[in-house]
Amino acid sequence: MLNYLWGFMIVLGITIGVLRGDIAEVSKATINSSKEAVALCITMLGIMAMWTGIMQVAKKCGLVASFTKALRPFIRFLYPSIPKDHVVNEYIASNMIANILGLGWAATPMGLMAMKELKKINNDSEVASCDMCTLLIINISSLQLIPVNVIAYRSQYGSVNPAEILGAGLIATICSTCVGIIFSTMARKISNRRGHR
Repeated sequence: MLNYLWGFMIVLGITIGVLRGDIAEVSKATINSSKEAVALCITMLGIMAMWTGIMQVAKKCGLVASFTKALRPFIRFLYPSIPKDHVVNEYIASNMIANILGLGWAATPMGLMAMKELKKINNDSEVASCDMCTLLIINISSLQLIPVNVIAYRSQYGSVNPAEILGAGLIATICSTCVGIIFSTMARKISNRRGHR
């Protein structure tokens, strides 16, 4: 669906450029944007490599295991229907830790594995369970202590102090996560009243 949406916007932009007689500007913007995209990818690759490495060091020294243990009560609160010792708890905890550290790219594989296990718990139903919806909501709200992506973008585009947004970012993600938790808790209660999982 997104491919069609992006394709439509590109064709629309080119068509408007032709009709307004600005096709030269469209061509120039396309070339400049391509250069910027490659430069941004290289910057992000370096930052991603650094933080993924830090995550691996944290795993080896037992820091991730400690975080996982600390998150267990929170995971039990958010996902009460998941069996206590099920492997999905580890995937969810790793996903949360990666999101908190601002490692969206590292969080994605764990989130997908968690979703796969939650689907199995849901008897491979095509209808999402409350736990699956909660996982999606928590990922979208994305509580972050260090918004690595935004800092990288600000650095790439010449910000004098790229990390200046740490405080504002933390407040915004705390608010969005709290709203996500409240919404998913209320939705679960409504669903339980109606007899769904």
